[in-house]
Order: sequence, then structure tokens, then C-alpha cells
Amino acid sequence: MTPGSGDEVRVEVEGRTLKLSNLDKVLYPRTGTTKGEVLNYYAQIAPVMLPLLKDRPVTRVRWPNGVEKNRFFEKNAPAGTPRWVRTADVPTTGSRGESRHGDRLVFPIIDDLATLTWAANLAALELHVHQWTVDRQGRPRGADRIVIDLDPGEGAGLHECCQVALLVRDKLTERTLDARPVTSGSKGLHLYAHLPRRRDSDDASAVAKEIAEQLQTEHPKQVTATMTKAKRSGKVFLDWSQNAGSKTTVSPYSLRGVERPWVATPVTWDEVDEGAADPLGLEQFRYDEVLARVADLGDLFTD
Repeated sequence: MTPGSGDEVRVEVEGRTLKLSNLDKVLYPRTGTTKGEVLNYYAQIAPVMLPLLKDRPVTRVRWPNGVEKNRFFEKNAPAGTPRWVRTADVPTTGSRGESRHGDRLVFPIIDDLATLTWAANLAALELHVHQWTVDRQGRPRGADRIVIDLDPGEGAGLHECCQVALLVRDKLTERTLDARPVTSGSKGLHLYAHLPRRRDSDDASAVAKEIAEQLQTEHPKQVTATMTKAKRSGKVFLDWSQNAGSKTTVSPYSLRGVERPWVATPVTWDEVDEGAADPLGLEQFRYDEVLARVADLGDLFTD
């Protein structure tokens, strides 16, 4: 690093020069975790995270003043985005004024370490992606995976999510889909299943909805497929809607903007079994724990 003016430093990342600022700024007051530590985490996790971000438009959730202050969602590449950042001009509807190009959004694509560092320097703690990708020309392609978000209602937690995850896994297996569990880094679990061929987002969403509604019928005391929060008490909501073409889910290995620097962490089914049997059998993971897990276990999501 080369010192710059004030609290800025210049760094060379894969041949790109970036100015990093406010490295000592605390973004997680509960643990004292600084922006510099966030940047270091993303640099270290990049080898396993970047393949999961490849070709996926990224919505960033930014906390420039730390997780106890206001956040904001950002879809379009902001003013001042370096010219070398790859972008995709994606058609959209209902953008609520976010688009600078009529009915289109210009998303950044985070497919290299320099772009990941650029995003982290903007305090983009959370990186959310679609279940579909774009080609090299930025044209949207079909969904290559489905995701089911297991969100515990009041009175339920990760323990209940693990129990329901086993039920969801069986439904996916019946459809010859191999489920990969990921702690959400917040309260629940995400289950991903790679599709053998690309499908329209509506078709992928229909598969997830079918599973959610089947389990709601078969296990009404444990599962709900209804979005109404009043009906979630003591149950696990299976959010199938995140497969819609306009929706995103936090990427595996992304930090979360919660009180502690937890990460959406790929886990094993043995760990989910432990979580289903014991309320303390599985917990959310901090970023330092995730780095240790990857060093020890490799990339559980892809491998």
C-alpha cells in the first residue's frame, strides 16, 4: 500500500489502481470490526466467492456509517464507477425511479478481485445476486439454479430451519435436484439447487413454490408458504419468491449488515442434521470463522 492524502491509501489490485479510504472506520460497533478488516475478508474469500458472483448482476446493500446507521440498496453502478468495472444493461420493470435508462438498470458485475475490492471500499457489506446470469454481452440468460429461503417466524429459529431444511431436501431430491445448504448470516438458512439446464425464472419460481406449498400442506405446524408475517409465528416461511427474475438473494460468502459480522456460510448436511437435533447444534458464522472453515474444508458450496 502507498499512503495517499488524508486517510486514503492507494493499492494495486490485479493491475488496477484503487483509492481506499477510512480503513479504521468501525462498521460493526458491537465487535469493533473495521472497514479495513472487511476489505481484508473479501480479499481472502475472493477465490471461492468470485465464481459464485461470475456473470450475475449485483445489488449492493451499503452501510457507509456502519451497521447501526442507515443502509441503502443500490442496483445501478453509481457515479464515479471506474470504467474498467464490467456492467450489464438489464431490462427491468417497476424500478421505482432507480433506472437512469428508462426501463433499464445498469448493474455492475463483480467477477474479479479489483471490482470486489471497489465494492467493499464503498461499504457494500452485502452482495445480492439473481439466480440467472448474463452472457459476455450482458444479455440475460435463464436461471441456472433455484433457491429456497427458510425464514423463521417469531418463536422459531435456526434449529427449526434445520428441521424444515431436511424436508425441503427430500422434495428437491424427488425432483433429482441436489440441495446445498447455506446459513443466511442472519436468522435462517438458504437452500440452493443447481438446475441441469437453464430455465425461465417463472418456471424455476414455480418449482420452488410447488415444494413450499406441498410442505405447508404436509407439515402445517412447521411450515408456511404464506408471506403474511402474522401467519409465520412458530413456523418457518419457505420464501420461494426469490426465484422471480427481479428478485435477488444474498450471495454465499457475503457478509451481512447485522450487529455482528456474520456471513452467509455454506455448511454440510451433517451440520444441518446436528442443528435439527440440537437447538445449539448450528449457529451463524463470523467472517473469521468462515475463513478458517474454507482453509480447512474448502468450498462446500461448489465442491
